[in-house]
Amino acid sequence: MDKSQLAIVLQLLKKYNLRSTEESLRKEANLTENLDGLPQESDVGSELTGYKSDGDPETYEAAYTELKRFVENSLDIYKHELGTILFPVLVHMYLELVYNGHSEQAIALMKKFAPEQEPYYQDDLKKLAIVTKREHMNGNELTETFKSNQFIIRMSRDTLSLLKRHLNDKKISVLINIIQEHLYFDMYEGVARSKSQIFATSGAIGGEAKRQDNKTKVFYGIPKAPDIQTLAAPVEDEDDTADQDSPDKPKKKKAKKDPLFSKKTKSDPNAPPVDRIPVPELKDNDKVEKVKALREVSKRVNLGPESLPSCCCYTLLNANHTVCCAEITEDSSMLAVGFNDSIVKVWTLVPQKLKAMKSAEQLEEVNVEADDVLVRMMDERSGKTSRTLCGHSGPVYAVSFSPDRTLLLSCSEDTTIRLWSLQIWTCLVVYKGHMFPVWDVKFSPLGYYFASAGYDRTARLWATDHYQPLRLFAGHFSDVDCVQFHPNSNYIATGSSDRRVCLWDVTTGNSVRLMTGHKAAVQSLAFASCGRFLASAAADGQVLMWDLSHGHLVAELVGHAGAVHCLGFSRCGSILVSVLYCHPLNNLLLKKNSAGDGSSTPRSSAGTPILE
Repeated sequence: MDKSQLAIVLQLLKKYNLRSTEESLRKEANLTENLDGLPQESDVGSELTGYKSDGDPETYEAAYTELKRFVENSLDIYKHELGTILFPVLVHMYLELVYNGHSEQAIALMKKFAPEQEPYYQDDLKKLAIVTKREHMNGNELTETFKSNQFIIRMSRDTLSLLKRHLNDKKISVLINIIQEHLYFDMYEGVARSKSQIFATSGAIGGEAKRQDNKTKVFYGIPKAPDIQTLAAPVEDEDDTADQDSPDKPKKKKAKKDPLFSKKTKSDPNAPPVDRIPVPELKDNDKVEKVKALREVSKRVNLGPESLPSCCCYTLLNANHTVCCAEITEDSSMLAVGFNDSIVKVWTLVPQKLKAMKSAEQLEEVNVEADDVLVRMMDERSGKTSRTLCGHSGPVYAVSFSPDRTLLLSCSEDTTIRLWSLQIWTCLVVYKGHMFPVWDVKFSPLGYYFASAGYDRTARLWATDHYQPLRLFAGHFSDVDCVQFHPNSNYIATGSSDRRVCLWDVTTGNSVRLMTGHKAAVQSLAFASCGRFLASAAADGQVLMWDLSHGHLVAELVGHAGAVHCLGFSRCGSILVSVLYCHPLNNLLLKKNSAGDGSSTPRSSAGTPILE
């Protein structure tokens, strides 16, 4: 850091009355006297901005026209890649003119060239068009994003060389400065991409993903389940019930092994180590539930074109458009709904009613050694068909059941996440960490961990026994609207209003996959049961399928008439269901992969081809 930069930092610290930090910096830089010629406040602002320019405002329109003419007159093989620089150059030209007080020229530039940009950039341009003065730029989310981050453009070596030659020949300083300061070219070897290939990965705020963003190895496989066969009842032959004491009868044979556990399962080479993340030990009750689930899975009919799933619908009477979210347990025994009047209601969907735990005096009389101790702890007289949970002070935007159906999470506009007990029907913990409304919350498939997403552009990883987050995932340019756990709980996926999908490693907090291609805010995510594929849905009805092994787009489901609010895979991973408001369900059939890794290859039921 040179003397002028150090002086600027000291001036800022002095401005905000950060005396201790200022003294520490002076001591570290061995400054015993004041620096001569400390810049004034206005000078500090000009040093920190990238838009200070003394250029003639009339040259901006001519420079952009020249760039546009160069793109249009280029060979077809290069034209489409060169065209990707037009939008970011227009944005930064406009912001530079506004910052330097040339509002009239900025408005004229925007009116002339904004309609020619891609349709998915029109909303961004309309938001920028409102910024007509330098004061408007302060605190503007979109302006800050473009000013603080370089726009990423993937371009072949030949196309980039052609662009450089043009800039060197024309020597238009306005263009050269903007491209050097605000654009980043992720160059690759090979033939320039076609228009359809560019369209498939375009649309996100900030441009495309760098190839380096998707180089980290992802353990997308599913590890072996813990040993639970000790609780499985042995399978015996009917003839083996004879009395062993009878001399005329043969001795009793050994009990046969349960065929459910006799099959040896191959270990997935793409699965993470079992001890990669700390996992709580399974309780005996959880093991029994897993054995029961495995038996049901062995009897399950594989879904496909000839055996489509059935759909069970529930209607909330007299809701009066107050419902914000809903969630059903894995076994379809309970339904939780969040309302905009800050309450959460839970209904039972089976004949068994929702019981509460006995009082402390009554619990003392329960035999804790009994096998059915959990059943004995519940008060039979307290059974109800529904329960109301009060505690939030704003609309409830998402709810999530724990895998063992004993806990419920809810998040709200009041910036908090609440953990509710479904045994005593009260709030156990209030988690505070987000500074603004929390849009989504999800339990891990293992329980214990959960993730949240909010207006503050971050997602967070929590544990039920920690009141502060374990990890903070920051990197999105706008609200994080949805979050989803990977089936192996080692990763979480986030979808944002910046039109990007990210995959985060819970052990490091780093982004390991960045996927661009959506043209509107991402509103829903769903993982296939194999863990390899991730589906994402956006507000414009576009549903994309991603292969997490490389972060590539592999399929698109088209034909939706509106925003897709929810996605869900079948348990076998062969069918993806998308849900729209007041529209029928849509099915995406997946074809079994011949690679033998248990994954499925996406194929749209509407015949949409896979994007190579």
